[in-house]
Amino acid sequence: MSGAPPSGSGRELANPPTDGISNLRFSNHSDHLLVSSWDKSVRLYDASANVLKGEFMHGGPVLDCCFHDDSSGFSASADFTVRRYVFSSGKEDILGRHVAPVRCVEYSYAAGQVVTGSWDKTLKCWDPGGANGPEHTLVGTYPQPERVYSLSLVGHRLVVATAGRHVNVYDLRNMSQPEQRRESSLKCQTKCVRCYPNGTGFALSSVEGRVAMEFFDLSEASQSKKYGYLLNLFQAVAVLTLYGTFATGGCDGYVNVWDGNHKKRLYQYSKYPSSIAALSFSKDGRLLAVASSYTFEEGDIPHEQDAIYLRNINEVEVRPKPKAIHAAAPL
Repeated sequence: MSGAPPSGSGRELANPPTDGISNLRFSNHSDHLLVSSWDKSVRLYDASANVLKGEFMHGGPVLDCCFHDDSSGFSASADFTVRRYVFSSGKEDILGRHVAPVRCVEYSYAAGQVVTGSWDKTLKCWDPGGANGPEHTLVGTYPQPERVYSLSLVGHRLVVATAGRHVNVYDLRNMSQPEQRRESSLKCQTKCVRCYPNGTGFALSSVEGRVAMEFFDLSEASQSKKYGYLLNLFQAVAVLTLYGTFATGGCDGYVNVWDGNHKKRLYQYSKYPSSIAALSFSKDGRLLAVASSYTFEEGDIPHEQDAIYLRNINEVEVRPKPKAIHAAAPL
């Protein structure tokens, strides 16, 4: 199925992946956009110019990707490998391997390490500046209670969400054991974890579309601030660092922007043609990349073509209302 892009959805990116989009991320230094897909590709775009700048292939579906800097990046694949790319030269190599599909990858600017989580129930840290070969780049392997579903970093803090509703919080400077071992306050399987930009806690989402706002501080005063609520059966989340607000995208095709501090929706965008598989804000908050890509929540049925939309952000859509700004600091 295919059709004209919906009015108000933003500009459609040329040369999108040909199968489901697993993730997309803006660079911290430019409007470059990195996209991973079930079509086994990792694609680099100049989002502002609407140009595909590079494409790299895995031996299996690519489940996640992230930037190192503006000139290089990493990917995690169902072929068990973690790959490194140098965009300018087109060079790529295998940074390391797991023994099952690699679900997620993050680069820690604080530690200078790549962190990967796998369905083999391990977390691994890699030194991308190490000598060639996995045995030289591997910093450590850290067993997890179950398959890793999601990772998120803020400063030296790492939050790991696994099957079985386990949540482990680490300090990257001492990975010998978790700082905290928690169980998700949500009743269903965890889908995604995202740390607050100010480093005070993290948001957890579940497959039923509920979100829990959690805090690292275990004091009674901080834990009393925890809360949860039901969103739009969402698949994706992106945090806007500038204001501490966040966007969610659901299998219903809608993208909503939220003020988490006051549990209020700030804006809802026009409906997209398919499920929202991934979202990312540009570093300066001017652009929101939206992956409209069927996530098979209703099984293998006819669906719209996979597409990536770039929309220009109006401040009124994402900024907390003035009273909210004075009442509390952003997430």
